[in-house]
Formats: sequence, C-alpha cells, structure tokens
Amino acid sequence: MPSIQTLLLLLLALGAGAVVPLQAGTNALLGRGLGHPLWATLVSLLVSIAVLLPLLLALRVPMPSFAFAAKAPIWVWSGGTYGVCFISLALILAPKLGVSGFVAAAVAGQMLASLALDHFGLMGLTERPLNPGKALGALLLVAGVVVLQVFSSEVAPVVQRAGA
Repeated sequence: MPSIQTLLLLLLALGAGAVVPLQAGTNALLGRGLGHPLWATLVSLLVSIAVLLPLLLALRVPMPSFAFAAKAPIWVWSGGTYGVCFISLALILAPKLGVSGFVAAAVAGQMLASLALDHFGLMGLTERPLNPGKALGALLLVAGVVVLQVFSSEVAPVVQRAGA
C-alpha cells in the first residue's frame, strides 16, 4: 500500500499531466492566431520565462552553481530543445489528432522513453529494470492510443495559416 506521501506525489503528477492538454489546446489556438506554430512556441516560452523569473525571486532561490555549468556534459543543456520540440509538435498535431489523440500518443511516447531511461539507468538516473508488469502497462497505453484513434473522427486537415 502506497504511503500518504506517495499518494500526494501521484496527485501532483496527475495535476502536472492535466495541464498538458490545456497547454496543447491554448497553444494550438495561439499558433492559428499568430499564423505559424513556431511563433506560438516562442510566445509560450517567453511567457514561461515571464512567470518563472518572478517566482524565482519570490521564493529567493539561490543562484545556480556555475562550477557545475563549466563541468557539465553538453547533453544536459538539451532540455530546452525538447521543450521546443514538444510545444511545436503539440501545436501542429493537437488540431489534427484532437487534443485527446495527441496527449494519448505523447503519454505513450513518454512511457516508452521512460522505461528505456529507467531500465538502462541513462542520464545518471537510478537503474530500474523493465519487468513484465511494466511492459504490459506500456503495451496497454499503446493499445489505448490505437483505440482512441480508431474511435475518433477523421484526422483533421492541415491547419491553414491565419488569414490564408
């Protein structure tokens, strides 16, 4: 039986997941309004900075370790690239697949990548070997994506640029 702390952490993770379709929907509308998904991606990231900077100041978060920055492997700086990729693809795909189709596929992709990261202990993470239960869960997620798409209406046509 999970502890209360674990249940609270799972609820927070559930909340984090709940904002993904909201982000996909609002950014898709923003992309249509601005005329291109990349403009919406830029605006989304600038808004992120505008929200994050005051939060860092309000919480009095100490300055980062620049010693780490000098020694860190180059791949640790790639997180922003993944964010641009995710936001841009959400902008392009959510209107075509529907938010539920996009999010389901994204979650399945996250699960498959997470299983690989855990199993091999990549990126400095603790090794957590794949087992039959985890594999079954991932297969059920992928099956859920297929079921969602089979029972969804047709894929929407390519989104036109605003004013086109």
